[in-house]
Amino acid sequence: MNKTTCVLALLISLILIKSGIAQNFTIEEQRKLDSLNAIINNPNSHDTSMANAYVGLSKLFHVSNIDTMMFLCTKAKSIVEKKLATHPPDKIALALRKSLSAALNNLGYVYENKGQIKNSLIYYQKALKIDEEIGDKYAMAYNLNNIGGVYLNRGQIENGLKYYHKSLKIREEIGDKTGMANSLNNIGIIYNNQGQIENALEYAHKGMLLAKELGFPKFIKSASELLYKLYKKQNKGMEALEMYQLYIAMRDSTNNLETQAIVIKQQTQYEYEKQKALDDAEHEKQLAIEKEAKAKQKVITFATVGGLILVAIFLVFVFNRLQVTRKQKNVIEEQKTVVEKAHHELEEKNKEIMDSITYAKRIQSAILPPTKLVKEYLRESFILYKPKDIVAGDFYWMEHKNGKILFAAADCTGHGVPGAMVSVVCNNGLNRSVREHGLTDPGKILDKTREIVIQEFEKSDEDVKDGMDISLCGLDLNNKTLSWSGANNPLWIIRNNEILEYKADKQPIGKYAESKPFTTHQIQLGKGDSIYIFTDGYQDQFGGEKGKKFKAAKLRELLLSIQHEPMEKQRELIDQAFEAWKGSLEQVDDVCVIGVRV
Repeated sequence: MNKTTCVLALLISLILIKSGIAQNFTIEEQRKLDSLNAIINNPNSHDTSMANAYVGLSKLFHVSNIDTMMFLCTKAKSIVEKKLATHPPDKIALALRKSLSAALNNLGYVYENKGQIKNSLIYYQKALKIDEEIGDKYAMAYNLNNIGGVYLNRGQIENGLKYYHKSLKIREEIGDKTGMANSLNNIGIIYNNQGQIENALEYAHKGMLLAKELGFPKFIKSASELLYKLYKKQNKGMEALEMYQLYIAMRDSTNNLETQAIVIKQQTQYEYEKQKALDDAEHEKQLAIEKEAKAKQKVITFATVGGLILVAIFLVFVFNRLQVTRKQKNVIEEQKTVVEKAHHELEEKNKEIMDSITYAKRIQSAILPPTKLVKEYLRESFILYKPKDIVAGDFYWMEHKNGKILFAAADCTGHGVPGAMVSVVCNNGLNRSVREHGLTDPGKILDKTREIVIQEFEKSDEDVKDGMDISLCGLDLNNKTLSWSGANNPLWIIRNNEILEYKADKQPIGKYAESKPFTTHQIQLGKGDSIYIFTDGYQDQFGGEKGKKFKAAKLRELLLSIQHEPMEKQRELIDQAFEAWKGSLEQVDDVCVIGVRV
């Protein structure tokens, strides 16, 4: 074994240890990994086999380790180029060029993920040129699609669209329905972003028809999401709702353990039947050859010898079928075991994920102010907090500083786990603004929080544009004064059965093209005034008889109608109204409503 092979084997072993036991590979992937390593470690392996093994390994590492993928593809490229330099054009050369195209395509993917767009395009174009020369249309369509994606990432929309259309045309020629569904959806998304609604609808409908024909939940999910957005832009409420419900159903389907187990079983069955068809075709071919040879022999032999030969052939055929049947039974039993084991592993993984999310909820709950603390400072108050998922992007916040009660309702980007992670960063920014920097003016608190949040997100190698909308109050009960500032979310004060609305600055806490200092409003309160701050989840909820949004106007009517009730009773009535409106529909976002009576 040469030095390079030893280094590669050590490198792969270290990566596997670092990434976790077998890197969460499936059983088939682990077997493939072992097989490819065996080819590389075998000194008698042919150059074509070695190159294909390196390319195959690189595909296994394309998610977890880009640098390893780059090393493996560069190694494959070096082997093929060295061999092609001295090898005459024949079938082996064709196989080598296919391997080179795959290596170049993977290197294009690596540079694209590293942000080196110029190098990415160079390698994709080199791979495309080889595909065109050898007439590999499937690979041509794949590469054209990749090049279109790179141009889109560079903001060159027309070039990206041109390459997507080229890819679609080839996929239609070769009948690649899976690729067609992907291309149609990509083109529809571009037209939607350009505001070409009719063109977007045309491609979205085609994509949906093909996705339903294929029966792939992933493609149906993408097509229904696009149609939902298009119908929403056209104000076609019922069609938009229908597509949104289909999108949710397909999203849940792709995450459902039972669906995943069925997909694994179907894929295993498909691979088995495909291999069986190839084996049967080869077997029939061999039988035809043998039959022709025996027909010639029959002409020059005695009838008795011919009869004996036919009997022998029959016995061989029967024995062969028995052997094939036995092997098929063993394969089916083995596949059944693999599927059952995979299903068990999926259940274990799902349990681990749910346990982790539940624990994350405990952590998120710990950063929220407890009810006892809220009631200590705000006796006449309520907080309605309804996360969409186990953990949430919405949160409420409270601090007491220099005789002023600071409280807020915040809505971070997203919901669920991503939203919860952003909420931790934003909550920390609010705490530091008050505790470390001693700020009590709401506008200045939001300015400092924005600065802290942007600093935290800039530590990432990627451009993070997440942030939050917030309504922040500073209440002085002794002087009955309220200072307030908002980022996109307003303040409502109900006085003498009328709503006074204070509009927020139209900018988030986070990166924004035209950011400016937040405005602090000073408000003199009167006895009996009711203060309300909230996120957009309540008014954006779909429901009612027509499946429409609740909207701000209906929320105003609700709050005015319950002003005579104590604050805790108001919370119950607001919650009941929300559940009655939502009915059997899914909750679309996190909900946070805070009410305080002076």
